[in-house]
Parts: sequence; structure tokens; C-alpha cells
Amino acid sequence: MSKNITSLSERKGLVDNLFEKMGNLTEPEGILSDKDTQSLAEEYLVGDASVYGAASFYDFTRPENKGKKVYVCNGTACLCAGTQDKLKEELGRHFKKEEIGEMCCLGRCHENAAFYYNGHNYSGKLEFPGNFNSTPEKMSHEDQYNVASTGAGILTSPSPMLEDYRQDLQKVLASSPEEVLIEIKASGLRGRGGAGFPIGIKLEGCSKAKGDRKFIVCNADEGDPGSYSDRYILEKQPLKMLVGMIIAGYAAGADRGVVYIRFEYPESIEINKKAVEQLREVGLIGENILGSGFNFEFKIIEARGAYICGEETALLASIEGQRPEVRVRPPYPVTYGLFGKPTSVNNVETLANLPYILKHGGAAFAEIGTATSTGTKLVSLDSAFNKPGIYEVDMGTSLSSVVNDLGGGFRRPVKAIHIGGPLGGLIPTSKIDDLTVDFESFKNNNFLLGHASIVSVPEEFSMIAYLEHLFAFTAHESCGKCFPCRIGSVRGKEMLQKAQKEDYKIDNELFSDLLNTLQTGSLCALGGGMPLPVYNAMEYFKEELAIYFKN
Repeated sequence: MSKNITSLSERKGLVDNLFEKMGNLTEPEGILSDKDTQSLAEEYLVGDASVYGAASFYDFTRPENKGKKVYVCNGTACLCAGTQDKLKEELGRHFKKEEIGEMCCLGRCHENAAFYYNGHNYSGKLEFPGNFNSTPEKMSHEDQYNVASTGAGILTSPSPMLEDYRQDLQKVLASSPEEVLIEIKASGLRGRGGAGFPIGIKLEGCSKAKGDRKFIVCNADEGDPGSYSDRYILEKQPLKMLVGMIIAGYAAGADRGVVYIRFEYPESIEINKKAVEQLREVGLIGENILGSGFNFEFKIIEARGAYICGEETALLASIEGQRPEVRVRPPYPVTYGLFGKPTSVNNVETLANLPYILKHGGAAFAEIGTATSTGTKLVSLDSAFNKPGIYEVDMGTSLSSVVNDLGGGFRRPVKAIHIGGPLGGLIPTSKIDDLTVDFESFKNNNFLLGHASIVSVPEEFSMIAYLEHLFAFTAHESCGKCFPCRIGSVRGKEMLQKAQKEDYKIDNELFSDLLNTLQTGSLCALGGGMPLPVYNAMEYFKEELAIYFKN
């Protein structure tokens, strides 16, 4: 982290944003030219190396991106579904090999065969019209998936009308920020992005911090392969999340909201831009909202492809136009965040719960779920289920009910489900009956709930190949700030590859030391969390993996 660049970037801030301009300049050719690099460096008073270092980091601004016209999803759900080789073959009829790139993940886990082309995502169809390159508008990028709920159904219920939001916000703004914060804390709402940290504590910390400007940042960079619950909210329920940000801003004393949406969700970006304008047209954002004296403005930032930006400090560095490396904490974002100002970073699903809490009261929300995991949780099911889609359940609902009742069971033999992305728990199907959908149940069984996305590992899929995929994913997505993650992920990938392709047995002690170093020495949850599913696999699939390890 460079405090100098943070301060220099703040000069133009969100209005003439360095990161946004950097991304826009790469779009014509897929790379940032030397001329544009120098121009940005001069305009923002930063070094050429700083601009190049940032631009060369992201999947869609780095030099390797030049000349790519179509991108195939390489996410875990598509990998396990086995659709992508045939997809590449089909795309090869319309594009040169060097024109086909990869991206992860497109959020089309419910039907797979996913790819990005000409500003839209497509999935589920392996046959394309002969005029693919000339008239892409004839190809439908719409997708359909099941959406249902059991219990309270807070996030899957129909979105209120704008007039309803107007009345609800009028009520909120008639209360003091302290009263709003009390309700949020009383709800017990914990972050839905993975760590489960209470949002009330974040907002309170931000409200108490000193600063002439404060920010609410929505982390809409949902990069966990297999997860598309945030995408559901961004595209089907955007006002719940945006109004939630306004409420969070009022409670924390922030007057700016930034929605950082992943490049891989192009439809989400456009939908939220339109939703912001809807709020503006009815006077729910801007200066002196509803005559309350409270001001709040939005900025939609289009990300450029980096899983590490799901980590809050790397995300903030990204918005500032810096290389998105994880920052050492303290200081925490609530005291030193975006542009060095107090900032509360929360994920999409977390913020989308706030309108319900302020309408019905924190106590009403706390009555849903369990004592320590209150409210509901969105769960996304992949194409291995008979009824894939987004399901909302009260916290504490049995995992078996999600898998068998809502998802209709598996349509093919599955030996494990990976819940919560690459850092989540790898659960053998024999353990499904032992778990409930809440933070404590998963933690007590040495798993992690995370985003609650479910990727199904088929019976025939090699477990050591799956672990290699996890190490390869971590190696590709590491920010490089700390040695354990940057080097350890590569060494793990190499060992697993060698064990499959050569007469080589992995030393148990060496592998255990590697996992321990990653878990205890990594700066953030990418390197620190990735060993969890590996440990799970070594415990529950010991016999399958034994042939690759020394006795």
C-alpha cells in the first residue's frame, strides 16, 4: 500500500477515477498502451511503474489479454460439469485459438457451458448460429434458474415499489443515526460474504471514526466459483441492496456509496446503473434527501477481473488505482479506508437485508434463524442438482433439506459438495445429514459456510485433480504480497501435478508443513483459507488420495 498514491488518487477521487480511466483505456485493444500509461502517470502524478503494475495485474487489463475476443469460464462448477472442452471446440469454429481466453466465474453455475462475448454472458447451449460473429444480437444471453424460499423469504420476496422505499426511507431518516444503528446491531446481522463479521460493529466503528468524508463500499466482486447469489440480488433485486447502502450510510455518517461490481457480471453492471437513476428520479439519492439534510451519492465501479479484490483492503486499493494487494491491518478500513477515509465495506447480500431490518425492526430479524446466526441465507445450487437455482432458507435449516427438498437431490452420482467457494468446506455427501445452514454448525464440523454456494464434485472426478485445481486457482489469484500464498500455492500445485504425471509420491510431512505455512503465515484468507478444503479432502477421501502419498 502506498499512502502517497492514496492521497494523489484522492485528488480526483470517484469523479475522475484513476482505476476507472485505466480500465476504459484498455477496452479498444485489451491492453494499456505505453502512451496511455505515461499519460495517466502524468495526469495523476504517479510513477509509470505504479500505473503499469496495477494495469498488468487484472485479467482484463494485462498484456496477455490483447487480441482476445471471447472468454470461456474456467470456474469450478463448469469444470466439474465437464462442459468446457466441448464449448471450446465449438467456439473454435468461429474464433482463432489465440482469440479465445478464459475468465472465472460467470455466475452461470446452474447450467454451465458458460462464456463471455461482446459484452454479455452466455451459457447452457453448445450449438450456436452460423452467423455467430456477425450478428451476436440474435443470440439470447438471458438465463433462467429456480428461485424459491422456505421460512421468512426476506431476499427472494418481490421487491417493493419505489414509493414503498420512499416511505420506508422517510421513516428511517426521521430517526437519528444512533437509533438506526441500534436496530441494525439488535438484528445480529453478520456478513454474508464469508467471514460472518457483524455489520453493526463495522458501521459503529465507521460512525465513531474521525473524517471529513466517509464511504460505504459494496463488495459486489463475488468471485467464488459456484456462487451466484449476489448476482441474483444485483440483477433481480438491486433496489434492496442500493437502499441498504443508503441506510448504512445514514447510520455510519457516510455520504458516498461505491458499488464495485465484477467485470464478469456485465448485465449486473448495467442493471445497477439504471437502478441508481431510478432512485435519483424519485429523490432518494442526492442532496438533502427527503428534506432530511442527509446527502448520499452512488458510484458504480466496473472491476477488471481479480478474485483477490473480494478481500476488502485489496478492493479499496483497486478503486484507488493501485495494484490490488492486501493491506496489513491495523489500521482497519473503518478508520483508514478508501482514499484514507473511514470506510465500511460489506457484501451485497448483507446490505440487502437492511431495508427489512429497518422496516420490521432488529428484534424481528433476530427472531429468524438461530441465536448467533440470525436471519436468512441465500444458497446457490449448481447444475448437478435436479433443481439448480437460488434458494433462501432461515439460518439453522438442515443442509439435507436444501439438497434434497429444495434442490431435488442430485441428478448424477456426487461424492462431495464444496460449499462457500474455494476457501469453503469440502463436505463428503455422507456428512450432509450432520449439518445445518449456519456459521456455528459448519465451524463445529471443521467446515466453512462462506457464501453458501454449492459445487458438486462428481463420483468420477479425481480428488487429487480437484485439489490441484484449488492450488492452481490460488496461485493465479494471489496478489503476491506475502510469500506463503504466492510461493506456497505454486509449490502445492507442482507437487500435485507431479504426483499425477510422474513416478512421484508426495511426502506427507512436507505437504503438511506447506499447508500449515499457508494457513498460519498468509496475510489474508486466500492463502490462509485454501488449506481448509484440502484438509477436508485428506480426512474424508484418504483412501482415494493414499496412492499419491508416501506411507
